[in-house]
Amino acid sequence: MYIVYIILGTIAGIVLGWWLGEFIEKNKLKQSKENAEKIVKEAKFKAEEIVRKADLDGKELLYKLRVDFEKQNSSKKNELMQMERRLLQREENLEKRLDFIESKERELSKREESAKDLLKEAEDKNQALARLIEEEKEKLKRISSLSSQEARELLLKRYEEELRSDKARMIKEMEDSIKEEADEKAKEIVSQAIQRCAVEHTTESTVSVVPLPNDEIKGRIIGREGRNIRMFEMATGVDLIIDDTPEAVSVSGFDPIRREIARIALEKLVQDGRIHPARIEEIVEKTKQEFDKKLIEEGKAVAFEVGIHNLHPELIKLLGKLKYRTSFGQNALQHSKEVAIIMGILASELELAPNIAKRAGLLHDIGKAIDHQVEGTHAEIGAELLKRYGENEIVINAAEAHHEDVEFKSLYALLAMVADAISAARPGARRETLETYIKRLRQIETTANSFEGVDKSFAIQAGREVRVIVHPNKVGDSEISILAYEIKKKLEQEMDYPGNIKITVIRETRAVDYAK
Repeated sequence: MYIVYIILGTIAGIVLGWWLGEFIEKNKLKQSKENAEKIVKEAKFKAEEIVRKADLDGKELLYKLRVDFEKQNSSKKNELMQMERRLLQREENLEKRLDFIESKERELSKREESAKDLLKEAEDKNQALARLIEEEKEKLKRISSLSSQEARELLLKRYEEELRSDKARMIKEMEDSIKEEADEKAKEIVSQAIQRCAVEHTTESTVSVVPLPNDEIKGRIIGREGRNIRMFEMATGVDLIIDDTPEAVSVSGFDPIRREIARIALEKLVQDGRIHPARIEEIVEKTKQEFDKKLIEEGKAVAFEVGIHNLHPELIKLLGKLKYRTSFGQNALQHSKEVAIIMGILASELELAPNIAKRAGLLHDIGKAIDHQVEGTHAEIGAELLKRYGENEIVINAAEAHHEDVEFKSLYALLAMVADAISAARPGARRETLETYIKRLRQIETTANSFEGVDKSFAIQAGREVRVIVHPNKVGDSEISILAYEIKKKLEQEMDYPGNIKITVIRETRAVDYAK
């Protein structure tokens, strides 16, 4: 039995050991599977992280490459533009040299022709001198056969004709001298007025440029789907131009006051950094209020500088608006200040009241502050404004009559017209395009060259004088004044120009000989 029990126990132990081994193996296999799944999950997670990081690194590298490419492209573009400008400049220089050489060749050919004409003229004069000698010989022959009484009467007749000619010449010389003295006195008064008036003139345009700290701010100015730029343009009434210009945007508009408000508001937004529709509306409204105060300060400053007091507050504000109005590139406020100063000086010379003259001069163009909002000429609008704000009749008449639209009621109105013409017509006061300037000079020279006997003409001093050179064998000394008068009349009939054009006719006769 013991042996049986031992055998059964051994068998049972073997079975139990086998079962325990199977159980342990199954547990180990299950745990291995779980560990494998865990390792796979961790590997997948790490792989995803590596992919995401690689994607971000790739995008960052692509962005850097794009920025570097844009910078290189911009620098290359700038270099190409500079090279293009240099090439254009060289081309212009070559064209100028060619024009200069051609003009010299033409001048040499003309001088050669002129020398031939002079030789021919000398021969003609020699022949004429020979004829005069023969005529004098014939006269002497006739005189020798006359009686003493007849010879005396003939001499007296000759002296009488010579005295009459001398008398006419002396009268003309006296008239010319008196006229010259009067012109010199008038020029002296006007020149003193201009010299004592030191007013700057600036040329305005329809575009203002706003500098930016960097080009990234352009995207914030535009905003998502352009909502920021649309709000800014709607609030200010101008166009905002954002192009490839580095670190700058342009504000475009024909109303200079709106353009200035937009420029100041944009600078504030860029400096503040918070750019969104609500902030844009707030900044623009605040800038408008500050700008109204600025207009009043500008008006007070110019009135104080000229010495005008007790102006109505609305007139002071309108004067401030004139700083942002232009006429042919001439600043309206600076022009009004200059007219006031010139009128004050002229009034002092004529023993009139300088204060009234300066007041009329400062306010003569006040209508230009709102002439784009109200129908009518600026003179009519200005007169209505001055009546509304209680100015005296002299100032009102000067404003409405300085363009001769109505009758002058005082000398102050005439002085306003004169001072306005001096300020507007003097060189450098108003802008003139190069094309118009060259066309006017050519027209002056063409008009002068159209007369018979004119060799060449030159328009100088920005078209305010033309010098006409005539052929001495075709135009005599007694005819040059008539030619100058005819050129003057034709210029007055065919051209419109500010101020006066001086016509100088030059006739030169030379006698050349050589001592051997």
